[in-house]
Amino acid sequence: MADQNTQESQDMERSEEEEDDEEEESESDESEEEEPKLKYERVGNDLSDILRKDAASCMAVHEKFLALGTHWGMVHVLDHQGNRISSKEYAVHQTTVNQISLDQNGDNMASCSDDGKVAVHGLYSTDDNILMTYDCPIKAVALDPNFSRPNSGKQFVTGGDKLIHHEKGWLSRYKTHELHKGEGPIRVIKWRGPFIAWANDMGVKMYDTSSKKRITYIARDNTQLRPELYRCNMCWKDDTTLLIGWGDSIKVCKVKERDPHDVRDLPSRYVEITAMFQLDFYVCGIAPLGDQLVVLAHVVEENEDGSHTSGRPQLRILEPHMDTHEEISSDALSIRGFQEYRCNDYHLEYIEEDRQFFIVAPKDIVVAKLRDQDDHISWLMEHEMFEEALLAAEACEQSLKRHNIMEIGMTYINFLREEGQYDKAAEMCVKILGKNKELWEQEVFKFLKDKQLKAISPFIPRGDVRLKPAFYELVLNEFLLTDHEGFHQLIKDWSPDLYNIQVIINAVQTKLEMDPQNKVLLRSLAELHTYDKRYDKALAIYLKLGHEDVFPLIHKHNLFSSIQDKIVMLMDFDTERAVRLLIDNLERIPIEKVVHQLEPRPKLLYLYLDTLFQKDPHIGQDFHALQVKLYAEFDRARLLPFLRSSNYYPLQKALEECQQRNFIPEMVFLLGRMGNTKQALHLITEELQDVDKAIEFAKEQDDEELWEDLISSSMDKPAFITGLLQNIGTHVDPIILIKRIPEGLEIPGLRDSLVKILQDFNLQISLREGCKKILVSDCYTLMSRLNRQQKRGLRVEESDRCESCSGPVIVDDPRSASNISVFHCHHVFHQDCLPYNTETCTLCNAQRRRPGSAGIFRR
Repeated sequence: MADQNTQESQDMERSEEEEDDEEEESESDESEEEEPKLKYERVGNDLSDILRKDAASCMAVHEKFLALGTHWGMVHVLDHQGNRISSKEYAVHQTTVNQISLDQNGDNMASCSDDGKVAVHGLYSTDDNILMTYDCPIKAVALDPNFSRPNSGKQFVTGGDKLIHHEKGWLSRYKTHELHKGEGPIRVIKWRGPFIAWANDMGVKMYDTSSKKRITYIARDNTQLRPELYRCNMCWKDDTTLLIGWGDSIKVCKVKERDPHDVRDLPSRYVEITAMFQLDFYVCGIAPLGDQLVVLAHVVEENEDGSHTSGRPQLRILEPHMDTHEEISSDALSIRGFQEYRCNDYHLEYIEEDRQFFIVAPKDIVVAKLRDQDDHISWLMEHEMFEEALLAAEACEQSLKRHNIMEIGMTYINFLREEGQYDKAAEMCVKILGKNKELWEQEVFKFLKDKQLKAISPFIPRGDVRLKPAFYELVLNEFLLTDHEGFHQLIKDWSPDLYNIQVIINAVQTKLEMDPQNKVLLRSLAELHTYDKRYDKALAIYLKLGHEDVFPLIHKHNLFSSIQDKIVMLMDFDTERAVRLLIDNLERIPIEKVVHQLEPRPKLLYLYLDTLFQKDPHIGQDFHALQVKLYAEFDRARLLPFLRSSNYYPLQKALEECQQRNFIPEMVFLLGRMGNTKQALHLITEELQDVDKAIEFAKEQDDEELWEDLISSSMDKPAFITGLLQNIGTHVDPIILIKRIPEGLEIPGLRDSLVKILQDFNLQISLREGCKKILVSDCYTLMSRLNRQQKRGLRVEESDRCESCSGPVIVDDPRSASNISVFHCHHVFHQDCLPYNTETCTLCNAQRRRPGSAGIFRR
């Protein structure tokens, strides 16, 4: 039965959509479709059979069941799905059932008909059943909401040409009371709490059962409408708010308490109209929805020939204001046979707790329900608003019944792929698929079929969840064929555990056979060899490319044995870093191997040996002879410092190298180190002709003969004589030089030189005298200090003992006391224990210490 209802509901919705097409086409393309507030479902099952043979005339609804009245006078009790409830079918009327009323608990039901009968039935008990017959048609009936309660009086009211109140009295007899008459037939009655509202052809009136007074009268607005064709529709929103929809107007009425200090003879309550507005349609039914109104509208359409026909009924949601309203939504309903129906053929009943609205037509009943989150999500998905659908699903995941996040997300991903938005689809996979390995593999395969593996590659899981290696290899192969840079980036970013390294290496090598110089692929291959721990192959490729990762790779994987035959390549790639690497790892890369490989490249060899010498002048001593030649060739400025610092090169070979290149200063140093000072001095005076260097050289050697040679060789060089006169005063007696100057030889600056000699001499004499005074003063000061120290007394403790006999030196008995000797070394002796006339400490003498002067203390 439920399946039949669902199918009929779907058919109704499809029919509504088809009939809406023409209207939608006429609307502006710019208008955005709004989501409907309600969803609709046709009530079927047994109800369909009933309406096929009969026609609905009225209905009352309760949260437990439905009560349907027909034009053949039958009252059927059904469940909400339209199924008959066993033994709940009443045939008490001969003609149309006009109104059905239920009490608050749903235990009793009252019905009335044009045959003048009013029947009250207990649905679970027959104790309060009653059947009354009147001599006029009864158009309306209403049970007291508390009818089923004990001591409630079992009250109900009926409306024919009079409004009659019935109450059960003594001996279960009903007593009646006329509440109103004389204004035509009563067409509708609504009872809630203490208030009974009814409508006749003149308007709406309200009776207060607590004060037994009528408290208001609301006149009908549009008197041109025939009341038998456009009935008054009323319902209670709450205990004090009455909604009235009549013809083409709506009123919202509020029951209020009158000021107790009002002295006028008026009812204690009155009614205030809080909202009143006109409509562009006729009201067939009205119901509350929170602060809004649900209105069943009957629309009359004008044909081309000027005639009028009934349009499809509409269920509208209105926001009421004081004198106007705002339409929230409007749904046109596909009611069977709507073209033949008038306004009074429709009814609107509602279940307040469930917010369900029943649209009743003679041959059809449709239930409208508020759309839940599942409906909202379905509408969003139908309108391709998948992101909003996902957000809505995440916000209320626990309450969803028909949808779930995975289903919505997969639908969205498929939609994005169909629209060609592969990047967005791939990004959504992360959110939707999560850690579901199987779904990830399925999606990757779909992207493969679409040739869009590149789009999903950044999002494929590589952490806790891992796919089969074949899927990662498929992605890598796609990049290898189309994007070498992207392939290289994936190789760097992806863990090698994700795929079979050898498979990818083979694929790259195959690609390199067609393009051997492709640097990107070579870098990728080097990375793969590194992952595969074939570091020697990776190093060879990096060196070939001149890649910056060469040195980190060597250090990280200890590849020093692999580079021992690649020294020249390393030096050519980055000389400074290569030299630093070689110098820092001498125990792994022997100096001999480096020198042997760099011999064809003397410049590189020079840089290596020079850095080695700066680190440790002794560690490369076997190659210092080679360094002399390298310095001479590439950096002469550092040759002489090297010759001075090193003691490991052959002097003769170094001299020969300098002689070949005519390096005079270096030759002078070497000759001096070899002891051939005269030849060295000759080079200075004859080749360099630098008197200052000659004098400096003579000072360094400090050899009288060398000074004699220098003076002799300077006799024919006036400039040299001037230099000697100015500089040798502290090493050689200037008289010797002056006496040997040939007579008549013109010497530039002779007078100044002689003056300088005299000044230097006077300075020397002054310095000597000053030094002498300082020395005498220091000697006197030290002697005085020594004298004072030796005159000081020395402390002797009672615990001191003679260093010779070990006896105490201080005794209490004067008769046994003896003289003691205390030396400056603090050793104490009995005078009797020392040799005669001893002035030095015998103990210190034995230990070869400087003796102290003896001091004698007598007691």
